Amino acid sequence: MTIQEMRDRKKELGLSNEALAKLSGVPFSTVQKIFSGATDSPRQRTLQALERVLRKEERSGMYYSNGSLSQPGRVQEAAPAYGKKRRGEYTLEDYYAIPDERRVELIDGEIFDMAAPSLTHQTILGELHLQFRACADAHGKDCRVFLSPCDVQLDNDDKTMVQPDLFVVCTEFDRTKRCFSGAPDLTVEILSDSTRAKDMLLKTYKYKNAGVREYWIIDPKEERVQVYDFSDESLTPKSYPFTERIPIAISGGKCEIDFGRIKDRL
Repeated sequence: MTIQEMRDRKKELGLSNEALAKLSGVPFSTVQKIFSGATDSPRQRTLQALERVLRKEERSGMYYSNGSLSQPGRVQEAAPAYGKKRRGEYTLEDYYAIPDERRVELIDGEIFDMAAPSLTHQTILGELHLQFRACADAHGKDCRVFLSPCDVQLDNDDKTMVQPDLFVVCTEFDRTKRCFSGAPDLTVEILSDSTRAKDMLLKTYKYKNAGVREYWIIDPKEERVQVYDFSDESLTPKSYPFTERIPIAISGGKCEIDFGRIKDRL
């Protein structure tokens, strides 16, 4: 692929420079220089790493147009087939038939296995829950904060049921149901090796298109947080290190999460 072909493919997939850097292993600054034209002669090894990612996503069946998912995504961590159905054909009936001890998600009729979270993952999640709750309480917001495993019927259909690591709801909802139906105001995913592609690519578009207002992607390995404010149509996330205080967009900046405190707990 030429660099221009890579630019076109990157745009078609809706990948940010940071997402491409994460998936390819190429430093973020290098990716920026290549796609901005600041580097005239990138190393062949670097180009090959970027091309592998772009071609891999092409083969996987993930196609995005104007920020909308036009074909169900297939990413590496898809679970083996349950029963005899093909990918894209599974429904909530199949989802609820899976034993409770096996954690899975259903996205566009495809089932994805979820590994048990690490101690680092749980430490971050516990601290996030405390701080999000404290923010809501301190500012008189009638917001509910939920932790995984908690089902979210994101599209209000029978093809998708996700379990965000954390989500916040600031509107009235039916509390008698076994799951939350619709789009939360804010969702958080903590990356692991098995969920990286799904959380950074597929879920970004699923959350945006469903009406989620804000999406946080937390990378424990890189100690960075990407924050998508979906009122910004550019789909370019803000990136923060674990040492900063991160404003919560849906609070109008009144609430912040102190990641320095979280980092101290790790």
